[in-house]
Amino acid sequence: MRLAKSWIIAAKDFKTLRKKKNIIYTLFVVPFLIAVLIPTVIDFAGQKNGNRTSPAELVVLLPAFLFFYVILAAYLATPIASYTIVGEKVEKSLEPLLATPTTDSEILLGKGIAAFFPPLAPLLGGSALFMLLMDLTTKGKLGYYYFPDSNTALVLLLLVPLALLMSVQLNVIISSRVTDVRTGQQLGALAVLPFAGLYVSGELNLIDLGDASNLLIIAAALLVVDVMLFFVSRATFRREEILTKWK
Repeated sequence: MRLAKSWIIAAKDFKTLRKKKNIIYTLFVVPFLIAVLIPTVIDFAGQKNGNRTSPAELVVLLPAFLFFYVILAAYLATPIASYTIVGEKVEKSLEPLLATPTTDSEILLGKGIAAFFPPLAPLLGGSALFMLLMDLTTKGKLGYYYFPDSNTALVLLLLVPLALLMSVQLNVIISSRVTDVRTGQQLGALAVLPFAGLYVSGELNLIDLGDASNLLIIAAALLVVDVMLFFVSRATFRREEILTKWK
């Protein structure tokens, strides 16, 4: 597999992405909106209820709030990765690429790169703003700045990229099998569900998302899923079928 070929494909997709204003707005608005919204809601709820949120409750909630950026990683990859094959097929720009002497692996890697990196910077930037604003709250409620704590690196530098990679691969696979963008996005959005379940479990204190061992177990499971999806994508990608059977 020639990495240079994959980067050429990714560079082409980066140029195409810049023209998709709705996707660009989503990538940057959502992470920063969440960063402002969660601390604002906590402050508002505390003022309205007479500062009823106890320090013990807040310590339980904060790791789950940070984990929300793992959910966003799975979500933000969907519109890009689901468009990457079926969207270009609909717009008649995919056939020239599939007709080139590039391998299926090179095409899939290039498409994956193009969908992986654009959401990563807004996610990390939004999470940094979230931690800054939350620290303004925790300083008053807990007496110290909560973030960054010992698990921040595990969530942001391990779980977020792995969740993003999983969503990218799943959506690329779906995009190569469906024949319209909307269907691809609806099916691809299912990647959010397992992370949403973990988030709710963390909020309900059923899973301690502030425990490093739990985070490492989740990361290990994600790594296994990512490897499996890599082999599934190679096995199920059918460029001849895309060229000849899609209408």
